[in-house]
Amino acid sequence: MDVRRRPVKNQSHQRPVKQPTAGELLKAYNQPKPSDALPLPLYLTNGLFFTIFFSVMYFLLHRWREKIRNSVPLHVLTFSELAAVASLIASVVYLVGFFGIEFVQSIFRPSPDSWEIEDDSLDQIMLAEDKPTKQCGELLIPRIVAATTEVAEMTKENNKEKIKPPPVTDHSSSWSVEDEEIVKLVVDGSLPSYSLESKLGDCKRAAKIRREALQRITGKSLSGLPLEGFDYESILGQCCEMPVGYVQIPVGIAGPLLLNGAEFSVPMATTEGCLVASTNRGCKAIYVSGGATCILMKDGMTRAPVVRFSSVKRAAELKQFLEDPMNFETLALVFNKSSRFGRLQSVKCAIAGKNLYIRFCCATGDAMGMNMVSKGVQNVLDFLHDDFPDMDVMGISGNYCSDKKPAAVNWIEGRGKSVVCEAVIKEEVVHKVLKTTVPALVELNMLKNLTGSAMAGALGGFNAHASNIVSAVYLATGQDPAQNVESSHCITMMEAVNDGKDLHISVSMPSIEVGTVGGGTQLASQSACLNLLGVKGASKDEPGSNARVLATIVAGSVLAGELSLMSAISAGQLVKSHMKYNRSTRDMSKLTSSN
Repeated sequence: MDVRRRPVKNQSHQRPVKQPTAGELLKAYNQPKPSDALPLPLYLTNGLFFTIFFSVMYFLLHRWREKIRNSVPLHVLTFSELAAVASLIASVVYLVGFFGIEFVQSIFRPSPDSWEIEDDSLDQIMLAEDKPTKQCGELLIPRIVAATTEVAEMTKENNKEKIKPPPVTDHSSSWSVEDEEIVKLVVDGSLPSYSLESKLGDCKRAAKIRREALQRITGKSLSGLPLEGFDYESILGQCCEMPVGYVQIPVGIAGPLLLNGAEFSVPMATTEGCLVASTNRGCKAIYVSGGATCILMKDGMTRAPVVRFSSVKRAAELKQFLEDPMNFETLALVFNKSSRFGRLQSVKCAIAGKNLYIRFCCATGDAMGMNMVSKGVQNVLDFLHDDFPDMDVMGISGNYCSDKKPAAVNWIEGRGKSVVCEAVIKEEVVHKVLKTTVPALVELNMLKNLTGSAMAGALGGFNAHASNIVSAVYLATGQDPAQNVESSHCITMMEAVNDGKDLHISVSMPSIEVGTVGGGTQLASQSACLNLLGVKGASKDEPGSNARVLATIVAGSVLAGELSLMSAISAGQLVKSHMKYNRSTRDMSKLTSSN
């Protein structure tokens, strides 16, 4: 609701403004509008008068030009000219009246203490209310509770269409009359669904009401989607908006994974059968062979804004300024003001015409760091405006970062954590645990992961199924699952060593993007999985070490997954394994009836 009041010079002497009641809001919503009296829809009427206006203007200007050329007095009008003038006057009156409503209303506006509703949408009315002062978890705002019954009664009287309840509802016995009235308000559009948390002050109650309203609107049941047993306050303003429940993903454990002398039980959230079992077999092969070694090569998150100049020369001047080592200290000082953990590491630029792409890279502690680096970049852009006032910032991200997309720049330069992990698998382990031979694995890796991927034109996909393991670990530990795209960049190498008896396997992953604080890592389930790995939260002794250890665990798990899957393919066990672990033979109808 656009509520306008006359400006008051001394706010301390301003009289209190009367708040509109819910009944007044609903009456205003249902009042007839001036456009209802038009014979045609409003957009057709506007189009008609616009056409008349421009047509008669063109006609009259053309006629007057002919009269001037032929020395005919302008005040001598033919019948067609008279009709054109009348049509012009009529169209001007209509258009001025239509577009001048705001001006006319400002002249005849009521007293300062009165309220005027200028939008005929009740959704807009609810949007313009005062911002809530109570956070989620506090008591219900009294003003909303008191208005619930009154608005519901007005809705019953004024709504022409009756909304039918769904055939199935899943609310519990705690469902109250008040909740029922609020559901009706959401269903008929009187109360926006997204505002339930702020209006009700109870996140779980808001989710329950939103869920019930959704079922009534769609006529579809959500009975299989869990609602109970989740902390909805923990996701408010951080993880998910307008929740109606949560999705269950089973978490399995692969391991122990012996990595850099430490043992890790790796949580994997997945719905794919065989994945955890396969990774677990790889972990066993690595363990009995003495473990794996993981090296972190680089740690830095990137963000690359795109700026535009009027000429290529000016873009090149900024590129030269940014890449000059003499200016780096100043840029780092400006950048690092955004966070006590964010530290600028490098700035690299690329030019496309008069557009400049600036790739900032910085350390981000134990956070994944996208927000951190974005704030630092904004500080630098504001600073550069002093010396480059003609710089036009087109976007804080110009896709030269590159986030959530397969990109050669991430494959070459790295993003997040760049990790290499290796292990030497003994010959007897290859035979007994993996059921294959070293020469067969080496040849298959060359033909499949290297040559086959090259034939397909793969970008960072020179592996068997790194994405499988990365996604499962990301979901279990609260990482951004969309960043699986670049985090799964991996090249798997296999080589016969020790006179051809043993197998050397390695995975090189240049852009593992993980964090142990922020985002989904603070949710209870994901936090428990991080705690299992010993990397929960921020490291107090060495900031950033927990996130770096998590990156090595991801790479070690990928190593195990690659080893096992390649062995299964080499031994011809892939289809047989999936039929065993991924195809249930239970009679689900009997299982359901027994429950």
